[in-house]
Amino acid sequence: MRGISIEERACILAHYIIESKDTVRGAAKKYGISKSTVHKDVSERLLKINPALAAEVRVILDENKAERHIRGGMATKEKYSHKELGA
Repeated sequence: MRGISIEERACILAHYIIESKDTVRGAAKKYGISKSTVHKDVSERLLKINPALAAEVRVILDENKAERHIRGGMATKEKYSHKELGA
């Protein structure tokens, strides 16, 4: 994402999260930037640039936050389902 402005980056990230319903972590991985940069772009900087878009992305972020305990449990279950019992 080099060569574009911070404002453009924030909008691109917001559109990606809205369209894909991906997490901040997923967006960071896709675009090769840190989670904290993605979070700051879509939750702070975007409010000043495009409040309507910020509100849309906030809905997705809130959904992801509400579901994160479920995702964590599924990841743990998956991790341990590959290990042999009694080994």
